[in-house]
Amino acid sequence: MNTPVLDATPAAAAAHRSWPAEGFTRAPYWAYRDPALYALEQERIFRGPHWHYLGLEAEVPERGSYKGTFIGELPVILTRSEDGSVAAVLNRCAHRGNLVVREPFGKTQKLHCVYHSWTFSLKGDLLSVAFRNGLRGEGGLPKDFSMAEHGLRKLRVATICGFVFATFSDDTPPLEEWLGEVADGIRRVCRDKPLKVLGYDTQRIHANWKLYHENPRDSYHANILHTFYGTFGLSRQSQESGMVLDASGRHVYFYTKAGTEKDSADYQQTAAALRSHNAGLALEDTSILKWRDEIGDGVSIQILTTYPSFVLHQIANSLATRQLVPRGPDECDLVWTYFGFADDDEETTRMRLAQMNLVGSAGMVSVEDAAVCEMMMRAIGDGATGESFIEMGGRELDGGGNTKLSERAIRNFWHAYRQDMRI
Repeated sequence: MNTPVLDATPAAAAAHRSWPAEGFTRAPYWAYRDPALYALEQERIFRGPHWHYLGLEAEVPERGSYKGTFIGELPVILTRSEDGSVAAVLNRCAHRGNLVVREPFGKTQKLHCVYHSWTFSLKGDLLSVAFRNGLRGEGGLPKDFSMAEHGLRKLRVATICGFVFATFSDDTPPLEEWLGEVADGIRRVCRDKPLKVLGYDTQRIHANWKLYHENPRDSYHANILHTFYGTFGLSRQSQESGMVLDASGRHVYFYTKAGTEKDSADYQQTAAALRSHNAGLALEDTSILKWRDEIGDGVSIQILTTYPSFVLHQIANSLATRQLVPRGPDECDLVWTYFGFADDDEETTRMRLAQMNLVGSAGMVSVEDAAVCEMMMRAIGDGATGESFIEMGGRELDGGGNTKLSERAIRNFWHAYRQDMRI
């Protein structure tokens, strides 16, 4: 009896799925659960033609400094190389695939694999191989072995305002061209000032990475879900706000200006019914609400997301990046890096540190985002049935205009995702 040979590639395994006819206004729940689709995402998105955030230049301040990080599931090393430039290489020895760097941060003159002592430069060039020529005329590598052909896999690297991005693709447009109009949101927050790291926080979220990616793109949930925002006025739907997407729809930022409330009668009626408005809550110490308008444009909150895994936030005077790392179809890590500026005085640094309590894995605002993602994952179950309905603000990619009261950015995400995944 002959056993049929099946095409077991991720692309073939995912091909039996059919997207809803409504297109990007729907997200089928199998898209969050299908292991074959997840494997294909690693190839077409994370190793595909996109820029991925690696860290801050300030995290590798000196020659020889390095940071271990990820693009998708692949480990990557960010280095400050011998000539002072930043570089990125795959954290996988070219010999037998061992990790070259195990620590999250460090400083070294060379990258050294402990398994068989292959040694690489900080840019990934192979420098030496133990026993390359054998001993006593025996063993060793073939005579035609080329050192130049067996370095670490090098990535393209680019920076903007002290943020380091990398891509596996030679065809991806330059970083700022790829970011489009959303690059202005990065410049607005950082103003080309040298950055200073204030701390880290990493959380494991028991949900598919796309559920979290949707969350910071979802501008209209903030004033409904987050009790702290609505109750204490840091962000309300009645305040002046807006949304900016790049031309491709892959990247977005939205902003809110505290203290600009225009509470119409219909808003007051709606707000009164929201659980996020809780007049019974009070703060013993209200200093966390005191923010300084450093930029001078009145924006109290800006949330910026680039496709597929980077978030930059300014919440009052708290500044942080969030790096989304998929850990299988059912889990992801969120790495928070809090920062300020090198010229911040002590009072400003204390203010940023205090307002860090608003965000992160236990933040008075952000804790609810991870919780909702995990609740959705449980509700989705095996993903065999059901789909999200994404029509707030319209059914088009530009539906809803620039208002925050829209799911426009989520529709654009699914449009870009389907283009990449070819589904």
